[in-house]
Amino acid sequence: MLENLFSNLSSYLMAMMTYAKPALYALLSLWIIHAVNVALNYRLNTLGLVPRKIRGIPGVIFSPFLHGSFSHLFFNSIPFFVLLDFLLMDKGIHSAITISSIIIGISGVLLWLFGRKGVHVGASGLIMGYLAYLLVNAYQHPSIKTLLLGVVCLYYFGGLLVGLFPQKKYVSWEGHVFGFLGGIAAVFFAK
Repeated sequence: MLENLFSNLSSYLMAMMTYAKPALYALLSLWIIHAVNVALNYRLNTLGLVPRKIRGIPGVIFSPFLHGSFSHLFFNSIPFFVLLDFLLMDKGIHSAITISSIIIGISGVLLWLFGRKGVHVGASGLIMGYLAYLLVNAYQHPSIKTLLLGVVCLYYFGGLLVGLFPQKKYVSWEGHVFGFLGGIAAVFFAK
């Protein structure tokens, strides 16, 4: 039994390495977008989500790809990369794109409808959606792989759950909540 577990762990680590490349490309695209945004003096952030304003509707799609500063992007980078890698490892590229689209769509629409005034940007909602998806999927569809991914996510990224509550004035905690809800919804809508 223990030998079988180590064999499974070894195959999961190999799968993680396989899917690290597309996850790295996705992360690199966020950094390239941010570099362009900085070069344009953060003008791309006008495409951020502005709740209940017509000009904020494009932000439903674009806001997860924009960030307010290098530190904002830096602190989103590690959980984005690792959680996306886990998602790719569990579901494959096409399903990961579908799940990401569901999370972005649901969280974006809810944030546009119910978010606080201001411009909302950042991948935090998407990250929270990935976390929620991986945790709820482990519960809904238990297997060695999903349970292992869920436990690792909870152990290493459980602290992100604090972001579901208001903390700092300039942090879109409601974006975190709606991203989390989008991740839960994706478990049931993405097949």
